[in-house]
Amino acid sequence: MAFFDLPLNELKTYRPERDEPADFDAFWKSTLDEARSFPLNATFEKIDYGLVAQETFDVTFAGFGGQPIKGWLLLPRQRAGKLPCVVEFIGYGGGRNFAIEWLLWASAGYAHFVMDTRGQGSNWSPGETPDLYAEGGNPHSPGSMTKGILDPKHYFYRRVFTDAVRAIDAARSHPEIDAARIAVTGGSQGGGITIAAAGLVPDVVAAMPDVPFLCHYRRATEIVDSYPYKEIVDFLNTHRDKVETVFKTLSYFDGVNLSARAKAKTLFSVALMDQICPPSTVFAAYNHWAGEKEIKVYPYNGHEGGGSYQVVEKLKFLKSIW
Repeated sequence: MAFFDLPLNELKTYRPERDEPADFDAFWKSTLDEARSFPLNATFEKIDYGLVAQETFDVTFAGFGGQPIKGWLLLPRQRAGKLPCVVEFIGYGGGRNFAIEWLLWASAGYAHFVMDTRGQGSNWSPGETPDLYAEGGNPHSPGSMTKGILDPKHYFYRRVFTDAVRAIDAARSHPEIDAARIAVTGGSQGGGITIAAAGLVPDVVAAMPDVPFLCHYRRATEIVDSYPYKEIVDFLNTHRDKVETVFKTLSYFDGVNLSARAKAKTLFSVALMDQICPPSTVFAAYNHWAGEKEIKVYPYNGHEGGGSYQVVEKLKFLKSIW
């Protein structure tokens, strides 16, 4: 693997014009208003995994369409007063797994809320949340990227991004969590959802998207032939007359447009040899970010990004805020 995208000095200033529909804000306002018309019904069932330092709770809350979404909440056993909370989103194809897989943030003294991703969790990490939505189910390429892609009202990520907003609502509803101190994080797809959550929930304090997916879709499909972006290419290879329809839909879910609305303090990460989420797509979102921002660059890494090096940076980042 070698460098294949723009040189770093050009990436730092790469700020493409945003392709944004005129009704972008109205679309998301009506979507979230509709979701919040359903009772949140957040429940937290204590589960004993035999952990000494953390308490774990099996979470269910109402996401898009009032449909039940699963998650985990982990709390440090030793705590005084309400806790700041890290809400985390999962990479493509993965699910919430067991709570014992998510010990970092509670070990650092934070509440940690992990959202299961609807319709995923049958690849590298098991999940438990089905995607119950069937309307608008156009033919699609295997995977999630083209489900409902011919109409933004039916697109898969409309449901997922709405679930993410409701996950923040659910975290804030717990009596041990300080609703004013919420951070969001995730890698790859989780990074893209992190950007969306920060753009759609204006009072989130901090955002930490790692090697984020779901940004600058058209460029991604033009410069890499790797999945999951290639799912879009495969779809358009067959549905040749749907190119502009597809990219019009994707503009409602582009991290570049959502970043422009995100005011949280942010720490991004990017890898310059990443052929899954190309560096220019990450910098496109980062350079449009509306709030205070910093990015860590890993020149000789692919989609694994900074790994544990970036975890250390994130721990320092949150400590500087709280």
